[in-house]
Amino acid sequence: MTTAKASVRARISAVLHVVIGMLFSGFALKGFLIPNHFFDGGVTGVSLLTHEFYEIPIAYIIVGFNLPFVALGARLVSRNFALRSFAAIAGFGLCLLVIPYPQVTHDRLLVAVFGGVFMGLGVGLAMRGGAALDGIEVLAVYTRRHVSFTVSEIVLAINILIFLVAAIHLGFETALYSMLTYYAASRTTNFVVEGVEEYTSVTIVSAEADEIKARLVKDFGRGITVYKGERGFLRDSFEVSHPCDIIHTVVTRLEVPRLKHMIHRIDPKAFVVTAQAKEASGGVLSRVSQH
Repeated sequence: MTTAKASVRARISAVLHVVIGMLFSGFALKGFLIPNHFFDGGVTGVSLLTHEFYEIPIAYIIVGFNLPFVALGARLVSRNFALRSFAAIAGFGLCLLVIPYPQVTHDRLLVAVFGGVFMGLGVGLAMRGGAALDGIEVLAVYTRRHVSFTVSEIVLAINILIFLVAAIHLGFETALYSMLTYYAASRTTNFVVEGVEEYTSVTIVSAEADEIKARLVKDFGRGITVYKGERGFLRDSFEVSHPCDIIHTVVTRLEVPRLKHMIHRIDPKAFVVTAQAKEASGGVLSRVSQH
């Protein structure tokens, strides 16, 4: 019974995330971007350009342009993901058709920043609900299988083409403001998807490895992985080295300052490397995949 209730709650939460995401995205387009002839990246950006050139209702364009990527998502990700995305995109189009969003401002800087922020909120919330409002990521995943570029590089290349077309046909200044919109949207999307629990990978090399290991497990409640290595190899004493434990762990970004303070207190000379962890699951971490 408890498991069934948790499952129902999770589904309701996912639906609410997607619905609120559709509303935010619609507000970004009709309240900021469209009235001021601004653009975003991805399929939404192509849809806005098409709307600007041919004056076709934006709702029909967005739904139509995203349908091929929804079908591709069924093949590359899962059928459930494709169905959720189709429902989200159709609902997004319906919001654009029937909701009378107010035009908020014509200040170009405010439009660029807050249009991007609200767009990023919408896309990010939909992603947290397990759906996609823009098919550009699906296209990038498909393209990556045929070329030796990362998803981020492919998305960047596609968006450069979009903004280049905007610069040629609508002016360089509009294209620059639209790039600011895209940046604000992408940063907001990343924050919404990752949240304050964005994970950070930490590697520690220290002569006091035993105490640091104990503090990580007992105080932070984190799992650790230990590699056997050597430290030393300095310029003036290259031949001198010592066996050591190289500690690897994963913490949230909010825990990084506390972790560094703990390490410095134990060993001021410890070598610490941190890196953003794009995905982390299993072990002592608890993250639920929406796909």
